[in-house]
Amino acid sequence: MIVEIKVPTPGESISEVELASWIVSDGDIVEKDQELAEIESDKATLSLLATEAGKVKLLVEAGETVAVDSVACSVDTDFAGEAKSKTAPAKEETKAESKKEIETPKEAIKTKETLEHSNAKVSPLAQKLMDEAGMNADDIINGLKRISTKEVELVKGLPAESTVSNSPSSTFVDAVAGREVERQKMTTLRKKLSQRLVSVKNETAMLTTFNEVDMSAVMALRKKYQSKFIDTHGVKLGFMSFFIKAASLALKHHPMVNAMIDQEEIVMPEYHDVSVAVQTPKGLMVPVIRNVETQGLHDLELSLKGLAEKARKGKLGIEEMTGGTFTVTNGGVFGSMLSTPIINPPQSAIMGMHNIVERPVAVNGKVEIRPIMYLALSYDHRIIDGKDSVGFLVKVKEMIEDPAKLLQGGFNPEELVLGL
Repeated sequence: MIVEIKVPTPGESISEVELASWIVSDGDIVEKDQELAEIESDKATLSLLATEAGKVKLLVEAGETVAVDSVACSVDTDFAGEAKSKTAPAKEETKAESKKEIETPKEAIKTKETLEHSNAKVSPLAQKLMDEAGMNADDIINGLKRISTKEVELVKGLPAESTVSNSPSSTFVDAVAGREVERQKMTTLRKKLSQRLVSVKNETAMLTTFNEVDMSAVMALRKKYQSKFIDTHGVKLGFMSFFIKAASLALKHHPMVNAMIDQEEIVMPEYHDVSVAVQTPKGLMVPVIRNVETQGLHDLELSLKGLAEKARKGKLGIEEMTGGTFTVTNGGVFGSMLSTPIINPPQSAIMGMHNIVERPVAVNGKVEIRPIMYLALSYDHRIIDGKDSVGFLVKVKEMIEDPAKLLQGGFNPEELVLGL
């Protein structure tokens, strides 16, 4: 029986998507619920799954734009039983062939190369990528041995002595002499992101205000309770959860920062759905943590971990990407000292965290070295005034520098006792 696999819908407003890449080849035997392809829209990346086991027939080319609910491929279920039966014999056949071919002089050389390549120095990050792809150093080096016309033309244009010299200096010259240009097609997600960023600059009165935060108290708290936090909640305590929680409490004091413009009305949600910017290989994504005002630090850490993993694997759904009321982004993980983050529409404000650097600061009339982070708040000046924007950052600063205030809703405990 032939079963049609249709393109899923990423959302109500999306009628077309791009079939980014096929994970299987035409004629492959697939299992039920196996991932067949990656589909990109202007909001999220989805997976195309096999609804039944059998032989797959591809009907759409990779990179092609297709309509939602159109047929991307079909599965012939008559071949469903061959998926597992073909696996074991194939492995045995491969082993037999490889054992036989090793006896030839040509394969003996290849075996020697494999041993040499196994001693190649590999960086930890490269090793991680190789492990994830199920590859080794021999696979990588052999993959680089294909000579294309580009390499031939490059060598033809070099001086004669450069083509025969194996000295380190000639290798360096060869590397510098290259003037190749790589071109990549923009993904649907990247194109939509670029359009949104430009529209924000053109359609909002964006302004950025800054402040600095002494991270000493939070860093000491993490150091003291990190192991106990992991044992209790099964997740590490990071900095993001402190800032997200502090931002939520600060939004209660300055609700206009959580507001947004809807035509001629100002909408002020009483809940805080915080979008968190996550950098992925396919572009910037901003999954949403719902109702931050009701969550503790451990809840936020678990949510952050889950959303970040799904974002990097391209598994975020459309419901996890929409509906945020405020955004937090952390450029500090890349070493950023200061920046002016761009608002994530239709929201009206975004808070940017940066790297932590030891700086000399005045404390009680004396100069001390403290771990300092610069905070930035970009906001739409059409509805958020300077009083709210500056006051918001000051409130976040107070709670980070005195984490006990997170328990009192951002208020000073002494003032609460006195009823002030």
